[in-house]
Amino acid sequence: MEISPIKTQKFIIKLFPEIMIKGTSAKRQMVARLHGNLQRLFARISDDITIRKFFDKIEVVCPIEFVTEVRIKLLDTPGIELVLEALQFDKITTIDEIKEIVNVHMAKEIVNKSFVIRVKRSGTHDFKSTEIEQTVGGYMLNENRDLTKGVDLRNAEVTINLELINNQLNIITLKHKGLGGFPLGSQGEILSLMSGGFDSTVASYLTMKRGIKTHFVFFNLGGVAHEIGVKQVALYLWNKFGSSHRVTFTSIPFDDVVTEIFRSTHETYMGVTLKRLMLKAAEKIANDLKIDALLTGESVAQVSSQTLRNLALIDQSTNKLVLRPLATMNKPDIINIANEIGTKRFAETMPEYCGVISKNPTIHGSYDRMEKESRKFDYTVLDNAIENAIQINVDEINEDIKDIGQIEIVSDISSGKYVIIDIRQTPECIETSCETLKIPFYKLKTEFEKLPQDKEYLFYCEKGILSQLHAQYLIDAKSFNNIKVYRPIK
Repeated sequence: MEISPIKTQKFIIKLFPEIMIKGTSAKRQMVARLHGNLQRLFARISDDITIRKFFDKIEVVCPIEFVTEVRIKLLDTPGIELVLEALQFDKITTIDEIKEIVNVHMAKEIVNKSFVIRVKRSGTHDFKSTEIEQTVGGYMLNENRDLTKGVDLRNAEVTINLELINNQLNIITLKHKGLGGFPLGSQGEILSLMSGGFDSTVASYLTMKRGIKTHFVFFNLGGVAHEIGVKQVALYLWNKFGSSHRVTFTSIPFDDVVTEIFRSTHETYMGVTLKRLMLKAAEKIANDLKIDALLTGESVAQVSSQTLRNLALIDQSTNKLVLRPLATMNKPDIINIANEIGTKRFAETMPEYCGVISKNPTIHGSYDRMEKESRKFDYTVLDNAIENAIQINVDEINEDIKDIGQIEIVSDISSGKYVIIDIRQTPECIETSCETLKIPFYKLKTEFEKLPQDKEYLFYCEKGILSQLHAQYLIDAKSFNNIKVYRPIK
């Protein structure tokens, strides 16, 4: 028989097990939610991608040219336990058709290896699953006798998985572990107190993975670079795990609040007071957004303000539910997750603006003393900070950062007087008419100061955002004045 070339790729989506044990109504709602999320995500890739939902799975069929993009998006989508890649063949009626198709497409997989055929079948057929396994296995063995080690029913090196659903044959070619969790948006909304470091980014990832629509609030203690950095990592998290839903990023200027803390608060209670004021401000933003819970990256005993007593004192400042998914996690474990999800590089290079560092901070604060300290604070300062908050949608961050950035942008390098530094973490380096160096952004803090400072440097990255961030940081923190951003004319 003549077999047509493959033009599409099929993905079979297996749902997170906790979804499968829900009641019929809840399960149906979650499948519909995941289906809707995928529709929004793939509409941005191609109109030729089709998505079908079933009671216990979702199927996605896309043109071959979009396979990589679709695969990446599926593996980063909450609610998916397993992603199977399959070749789909329709109008299959006989075992002979099955054996020839499977051999054509899978023979290369069994060269110098033992193999076994496994079949799942549903629908009405004139043959059983075991007959398909025996017939296909025997046919492939005969056709590839000199190339394969043969059939091994117990310890095969290659298992060829087939699904026959009525007259449709699926050959499973690859299996991928999915993100798990619940479909985004199925578990409500939360406001994450985002600093851009390891803890807050991992906490935000965990709530997104659990199906919670996660908004962000940032307390700016001073420095454009820090705000740009936090916006960049929030955009990264949203793009990777949450772009099926629109969420907000709120920036609150907190430098005057810090000044008032120094004026009014005893030094031992400054750290706890700052956290309490952050929760109070976040509560107001959450109320405006009709959000019921707040999220922090705090871990018990990691710093002085995070003892159980001090966390209890902090929580007294808000009526909102405060989630702390990292509460019992160790720092190395948090860093490992950050590395896995891609936020480690951001956290390592995030400019730090710690406005309040308590001297001899209390680790077991007093409820009565905390009440006295809180009465000294002028809350009109906090109210003014909240009134001056700026809120944007996360998908608008790219344009917003361009407006924030204070660094001069250079597009014309024909003079040849510049040194271009490609700060991307990928191995390739941009080619220009100027001298070009490769320094990944996470090495800039230590490597840039080693360069001759009588030259002018242009930082380059694909969108100019990381370049803005790290140029601004080096100018603010290190007082360099010979850095600009290179943005080629397209």
